[in-house]
Amino acid sequence: MGLLAAFDIHCDALPLVGVARAAPEATILLELQFNHGDRPLFMITVTGGSQTAVEAALTDAVDVEEWALIGEADSTRRYQAVPALSLAEQLGDYIDDLAGLEALATVDAAIERIEVNRDGWRQSGWFADRAAFTEFSTFWQRNAGFRLRRLTRDGASEPPGDGLSDRQREALRTAYEMGYFDIPRRTSLNAIAAELDISASSVSERLRRAHLQLIEETVATTWPPLPD
Repeated sequence: MGLLAAFDIHCDALPLVGVARAAPEATILLELQFNHGDRPLFMITVTGGSQTAVEAALTDAVDVEEWALIGEADSTRRYQAVPALSLAEQLGDYIDDLAGLEALATVDAAIERIEVNRDGWRQSGWFADRAAFTEFSTFWQRNAGFRLRRLTRDGASEPPGDGLSDRQREALRTAYEMGYFDIPRRTSLNAIAAELDISASSVSERLRRAHLQLIEETVATTWPPLPD
């Protein structure tokens, strides 16, 4: 059974990050048309923000050779852009493992959504199995920044944990990805705190509250009541 994942890739060199930084009020979605060789066309959907600021940023972007507005409706605009650089050229000064980057094209995955923000991409997509997801996530953990936001089984109902706050879920996923729950443990509360940019005591509290919520939603509800 496949996996549905949502995650952030933190890398300033990813395409159109400069555009997102120049137009922070706009929501920018990107589709890559890989049937155009090593420079896939950018199909860009922009909602909100200043049209003037977005188009000025596209004109000034070092990774855009030319662009055209191809449609608009209300506050949403659709652009097509020709990249000025291949992905290897764009990321070469930031990522040492270019061979690994090229290998990601063979991973059994389908990225459904790319939202460009001021420090990278927020993505979601399907992965054939855990091995495919691990290959993808490990590459970005080693070469840039990777933060998992959600991971569920294909076709699964809403997983336990819907009562978790975003901060609790983030703490759990970060601790899991960094190996806090491994045996033996591969990281510490201090390391997780540094990753989340909070104190170790705050990490500990979020994890304990998250554990309590999960217990109450799962095993606690199946236990017989304790005797009076």
